[in-house]
Amino acid sequence: MASDRHGGGGPVPGAGDTRARYRRILRFAGWNLSVTWWYELLLPRIGLARIAERTRAKRMTRFAQRFHVLAVELGGLMIKVGQFMSSRLDVLPPEITSELEGLQDEVPPVAFPAIRALAEAELGVQLERAFTSIDEVPVAAASLGQAHRARLAELDAAETGLDRVVIKVQRPGIDQIVDVDLAALRKVGGWLSRVRLVSDRVDMPALVEEFAATSLEEIDYLHEATSAERFAADFAGDDRVAVPAVVWERTTRRVLTLEDVTAIKITDAEALRAAGIDPAEVAPVFAAVMFDQLFTNGFFHADPHPGNIFVTPALDGAGGRPWKLTFIDFGMMGEVSAGTRRGLRKLLVAAASRDGKGLVEAIRDVGVLVPSVETSELEHAMIQLFARFGGMGFAELREVDPREFRDFAVQFGDVVRSLPFQLPEHFLLIIRAMSLTSGVCSALDPDFNLWDSIEPYAAQLLRDERGNVVKDFAQQALDVAGVAWRLPKRVDGLITRIEDGSVAVQNPRLERRVARLERTARRVLSAILFGSLLITGAVLRADDVVLGTVLMIVSLLPLLHALFSGGRGR
Repeated sequence: MASDRHGGGGPVPGAGDTRARYRRILRFAGWNLSVTWWYELLLPRIGLARIAERTRAKRMTRFAQRFHVLAVELGGLMIKVGQFMSSRLDVLPPEITSELEGLQDEVPPVAFPAIRALAEAELGVQLERAFTSIDEVPVAAASLGQAHRARLAELDAAETGLDRVVIKVQRPGIDQIVDVDLAALRKVGGWLSRVRLVSDRVDMPALVEEFAATSLEEIDYLHEATSAERFAADFAGDDRVAVPAVVWERTTRRVLTLEDVTAIKITDAEALRAAGIDPAEVAPVFAAVMFDQLFTNGFFHADPHPGNIFVTPALDGAGGRPWKLTFIDFGMMGEVSAGTRRGLRKLLVAAASRDGKGLVEAIRDVGVLVPSVETSELEHAMIQLFARFGGMGFAELREVDPREFRDFAVQFGDVVRSLPFQLPEHFLLIIRAMSLTSGVCSALDPDFNLWDSIEPYAAQLLRDERGNVVKDFAQQALDVAGVAWRLPKRVDGLITRIEDGSVAVQNPRLERRVARLERTARRVLSAILFGSLLITGAVLRADDVVLGTVLMIVSLLPLLHALFSGGRGR
């Protein structure tokens, strides 16, 4: 069955192995963060931004190649991190995303005797008694487990009505590997949380914890089995979607047995056409199914990459839909709260109607923008974006003169970069699901126009929302009543604070200018001290190498202060 097809295997790690793994991850992260700091923060501050810009593409490619090697050698969650980066086409450069795409198929499988030992220990029975046959060659080797085809024993087959199944078995020792990887990621997240450029955009510790929770759920196959049945219930009676049945009698936390539903991989255009299925007809159905999960059900498949979705032709071929989308691997699932779902619906409707102002309001509602930020310039940018590029499909966008994109970026890039965007908690999986959905649809049909799927779906949402107008009005009335009830107390409290002198009236702009002057004076003194120490050290070094070198090294301290003290308190 399966699914994430990514790397990492081998024997159960010992204590020495885990320490070495932990240190290797931190060394890799520390070195690359230092390189990024040097080029992207320090050089622009001293007037050498052109060097950073000129070398950026090559540095990004080199980073991705090195991470690729690290992920394949270590496996475990490093593969998952690489996968996530490869799907972030919206924020990461193509030098990174294209290099990491190949992580999906690079996997050394675990030897079958180790798989057999773990499965028999979990099931409490020899495999020959539970299955009439089992293929020792895995159908899929994944970063956290691997899958083998088998046939159920006669008694189990009679009880379940199934014959051919897939057994998904955890990699031996994966629990320990996941613990080590999460410890390293938490450390790196702590480092990044101290970088203002990152902390202004995302709560890195919270993001790592979200990733940790998802990863721990993914190695609990009982959780995956429950998710599969919940997903099936959401689409019960829907002729677009099929889900494999769970064989609970042969399922534990580390072993999962499911109906074998292997069919045509969703992006295998040649096989689809051979089965009489037009790939271009599959794309809008897949997009609509994913929209239903995110905007209606609130429970969605967060790893819809091509290896996890099959197109299954109808067996009888008579009446109804001639094929179904069969989803597998429910280890990585996401939930969308009712409030966030309303915000996402609003965003979808605004995008479909090319409403720039409405889109910005929806972005604020879902928490991507800090609530108090001024957005008039962003609204103008979105209106211009819709006016020029709104409604274009992938193929049409590729034909647009690149200079038009550059002109737009020059005109509005500073506006977008200056706004306090942030990544809300629980958005990691939503972004991943939508990124992969877009990629699969464009692979099915290069001319696929996402707007063609969004517009009818948004129209349906509007029709559905009209049915909730009375309920929404009642809720708004309650909210207004609550504000009215609290207002006299808040006004009374404000008057009391004014009377006792605890309310201060400030002029933020004047205070900022004074603070900036003070910081500038301190930085000038630091620069003078740096120059003095550096020159003195260089002169003395001719006669006293040790003292001269020490003075030159010490001169770095005032240099760092001169360069970075101005970043605080802006």
